[in-house]
Amino acid sequence: MFKKILIANRGEIALRVIRTCREMGIKTVAVYSTADADSLHVRFADEAVCIGPAASRDSYLKIPRILAAAEITNAEAIHPGYGFLAENAEFSRICEEHNIKFIGPSPDMISAMGDKSTAKDNMIKFGVPVVPGSDGTISDVKEAEAIAKDIGFPVIVKATAGGGGRGMRIVHEAADFKRQFESARSEAGNAFGNPEVYVEKYIQEPRHVEIQILGDRHGYITHLGERDCSLQRRHQKVLEESPSPIVNAELREKMGQAAIRAAETVQYEGAGTVEFLVDKDLNFYFMEMNTRIQVEHPVTEEVTNADLIKNQLEVAAGLPLKRSEFKMRGHAIECRINAEDPEKNFRPSAGKITTFHMPGGHSVRVDTHAYSGYVVPPTYDSMIAKLIVSAPNRMECIARMKRALNEFVIEGIKTTIPYHLQLMETPEFIEGKFTTHFLEKSFKFNPNI
Repeated sequence: MFKKILIANRGEIALRVIRTCREMGIKTVAVYSTADADSLHVRFADEAVCIGPAASRDSYLKIPRILAAAEITNAEAIHPGYGFLAENAEFSRICEEHNIKFIGPSPDMISAMGDKSTAKDNMIKFGVPVVPGSDGTISDVKEAEAIAKDIGFPVIVKATAGGGGRGMRIVHEAADFKRQFESARSEAGNAFGNPEVYVEKYIQEPRHVEIQILGDRHGYITHLGERDCSLQRRHQKVLEESPSPIVNAELREKMGQAAIRAAETVQYEGAGTVEFLVDKDLNFYFMEMNTRIQVEHPVTEEVTNADLIKNQLEVAAGLPLKRSEFKMRGHAIECRINAEDPEKNFRPSAGKITTFHMPGGHSVRVDTHAYSGYVVPPTYDSMIAKLIVSAPNRMECIARMKRALNEFVIEGIKTTIPYHLQLMETPEFIEGKFTTHFLEKSFKFNPNI
């Protein structure tokens, strides 16, 4: 096992990794920008190295500075967390060249799954269901339009290197196709330096359901059940739960085995997530694979009693995964608490937190780097905490989440806590009858409640 690792990330995920490392007797090195000097991950790591100014491109995305920090502190491995460099194949390759273990998959695995069109081709070869669409990326608008007409509108144009909804356009009719196609290519080129896009059938009334997988270097791959991530705004997840309200044992087994086949296409090592769209008839289609730990990994941990960070570290160190140790039981829900004002179209709310009281009690977990007196910087993602609760069943879980949200007091800035509280009272959520469009098309936040 490693004696010391560097965490190439910030905030709650950096603190999450530090906690598991401490329990395992592993020393940690935090890296931080000048904006994060007072963050808890800096305080609780064994060592900390400033790697640059606030802007991510000058700090958390600066590979030479991160490697220099690892070398001067004699770190044997780097955990990338999520976001930033977590799915950067070049970063994984450079770590390899410098004899520093990248805690995640190899560069080839990241490349094979990071490019959506290549990943889709691999899924077809291995019999994993995929959404009908173009055969790889396509740049000619006339050819793309012919494919769209063939598979039938509505279709979706997606950036192959994309994420977070950028480089993505839904087209409902042929007359609008050319404009939307060129708009997606332009946005993809600006956002990712890669304008390549592909065309797929747009699945109506979809659910976003993902399968957590783990693989070791000895050829064993297993899954830990599903998470329902359908509640999204602007293609960003708001709330996640496990198990999904729509997934039964038979569908779970089918999706789990499909996810394992997907991971086997690259002989996957480490923690990863295979994301599927599920239609109203419970047909499922491969969407993409994330080759990293997910923001929402705690809900899987709560229903399987796993420590996914520990699993990552053990696999990276060459240890075999224990066979058949993961069993799902009970229910878990995670609410992402963002520093945003839901009354003003979720405008970011940076600034000083004057009061920060976390909820407690049975089966309540808070993953956060914030505290009373902490200044939320305007530079990064607005998520400041994840509130996770578990219970024997979904209704008890919802009741516990309502209680915990009411106990969660954050003052000095605006947060999405009131938004989540109203969501807990919504009949469609309580009944589990929602799609990926529910929050933007049907759920209306009322600031006067």
